[in-house]
Amino acid sequence: MYTQEQKLILVSTARSSIQHGLQSGNTKTVNLENYASELQDIRATFVTLKIAQSLRGCIGTLEARHPLVKSVAKYAYAAAFRDPRFKPLNQDEFEKITLSISILTPAESIQFNSDSDLIQQLNSNIDGLIIQSGHRRATFLPAVWDSLPDAEQFLSQLKAKARIPPQENLTEAWRYKAIEIHEDDI
Repeated sequence: MYTQEQKLILVSTARSSIQHGLQSGNTKTVNLENYASELQDIRATFVTLKIAQSLRGCIGTLEARHPLVKSVAKYAYAAAFRDPRFKPLNQDEFEKITLSISILTPAESIQFNSDSDLIQQLNSNIDGLIIQSGHRRATFLPAVWDSLPDAEQFLSQLKAKARIPPQENLTEAWRYKAIEIHEDDI
């Protein structure tokens, strides 16, 4: 869907946004005129940062709100400096991070009768999943299957992330797919 050149532009935009944040403390301004129309499409996006295969930040949106290239700049900055699970990224860490960009498809509702029914419907290594029970909600990107390949464990850990008790039945779930752009693959 995206050319190698476009993928490189997105990764470069993410890196330069973080570098700009380290130098100025602000998000980098992106001028859309400088980018191909595919990079201006409104897309839901997540940016994930890792150091030595360990999560170092991950921020994004499940709803398409911004042009792709602006979204990448915004969420790269947020993953580096605003993820509440981590202290703001420093220069030493910046030199060690690898980043990935997940461009999400629109989420589709899943009809299910029980957690086991939902588990049966999941496509491992393909589906991202959003779950909800009352006001508690969480998501795992498709890339999480790499560390949680068992569907029962995948759902169990996602329920824990949403603070939904294991025995509580979910009320809603949605699946989505993602185009993954890994810095190491470019």
